[in-house]
Amino acid sequence: MKEFYIGQLRTDDEIQDFFMVKTIAIKIGSNKKQYLDLFLCDKTGEITGKKWDVSDPELPALNEIADGDFVKVKANVTEWNGMRQLRVQKIRKSVPEDHLELADYIKAAPEKADDMYLFLLEKAEGMTDHDLRSLCVRVLEDNQEKLMYYPAAAKNHHAELSGLLYHVKRMLMTAERVCEVYTNLNKDLVMAGVILHDMEKINEIEADTLGMASGYSFEGQMLGHLIQGIKTIDRLAEELGIGKEKAVMLEHMILSHHYEPEFGSPKKPLFPEAEILHYLDMIDARMYDMHEALESTTEGDFSDRVWTLDNRRLYKPTSF
Repeated sequence: MKEFYIGQLRTDDEIQDFFMVKTIAIKIGSNKKQYLDLFLCDKTGEITGKKWDVSDPELPALNEIADGDFVKVKANVTEWNGMRQLRVQKIRKSVPEDHLELADYIKAAPEKADDMYLFLLEKAEGMTDHDLRSLCVRVLEDNQEKLMYYPAAAKNHHAELSGLLYHVKRMLMTAERVCEVYTNLNKDLVMAGVILHDMEKINEIEADTLGMASGYSFEGQMLGHLIQGIKTIDRLAEELGIGKEKAVMLEHMILSHHYEPEFGSPKKPLFPEAEILHYLDMIDARMYDMHEALESTTEGDFSDRVWTLDNRRLYKPTSF
């Protein structure tokens, strides 16, 4: 039975337990010595780990450990730049006799993938605009198999089993309510933008059926999901007979939803539906990151620094 979950670790804890490896590499430090750089996870979160001054005799065993493997680690929990980190003393690859339970190590969306997919499909089928309905239903059906397990990121928000479905579903729920307030918005266009905006992460990120991302595809590295999404819409719009203006507006929504050039968007939103798509995306990402950080924080205390939230340490209030 697993004893030490990442979400419950505290600075100065001494631990000995199993974790799943997200990434592992032998690197050279500023002192010219080899060290082991780890990124470990379980169902409660992720943590970096370092084993300093790796000796040559250790290398054969360490080189047998690959991304996605389970390892047993003996380590001390330390803090660096406001973040918890493992200072690893010993590490070994797991063996069948360890009898590990996969459910302890896989981080997953809190809802069933089938239910979330049907929610998306129903919203797409309920659109009154024939072109947007046809396009969204086509994209959802084309990607159904991978949507069942794909994460929404390699790291950071929704980097979990079925995370992409969960991200899009919550955005759609918020979008419906926003459109009730801002009645000038074209609801079908907003909903289509939500469904389509991150869909090409399926082809940008390389991930297995456990929702574990191992990196990025060649096209993902060269183009990224924004440009990949534009290519897909361009192809399907022609195939489905969708007019140029509508197709370009959808492409603009995808291109601009990161908002800033440094985050990949060369254009800022140029109409209300594109603007609101950006904020819907940001709301869900920020709320996810805050929930994750505070879930493992003691009431009346501050969380670790959250890189995606400008290195803020969030406060968790005591019960009112």
